[in-house]
Amino acid sequence: MRMELIQPFINAADAVFAESLQAPTKIQDLSMDEDTYRRKGVAALIAIKGDIEGRVILDLSPEVAVKVASHLAGVEVKASEQVVKETVCELANMVIGNSVTLLNDQGFHFKVFPPEIHMDETGLAGSEDTEALVICIETPCGSIYLNIAMHYLHRRRQERNTVPALD
Repeated sequence: MRMELIQPFINAADAVFAESLQAPTKIQDLSMDEDTYRRKGVAALIAIKGDIEGRVILDLSPEVAVKVASHLAGVEVKASEQVVKETVCELANMVIGNSVTLLNDQGFHFKVFPPEIHMDETGLAGSEDTEALVICIETPCGSIYLNIAMHYLHRRRQERNTVPALD
């Protein structure tokens, strides 16, 4: 996995959660996930298509999602309330927005699709050219998971390989 594609998401997630929750966060665990993704709770999926392609899933257990939504809303919310799903989607939007800026600065061109609530229990397995990196970020509200699967579009990879090196 190319860290230049992944690092912007890690940096953005860490910054967004620390600022939104007004407390320090800590990257607890990074692991490669070659198996089919298994949702932990309330998850938002964002697809990316262009020079780089893939998807990012922001995933919170139901309890953590409620704590985060309550913290951000300033009032106690219930797990069944729509605001919990909307909060997860908005956090995903914020992470992607910050990541996109960093990736655009590197010269990548792509389209980001709006976040969708990911309801399937399993699915979205990687492929031979796409591994998924799972990051656990510890926050005061609990663990937040970011599942990132990104790869260069083959056409883009071929273009890079045919460009002569500059001396």
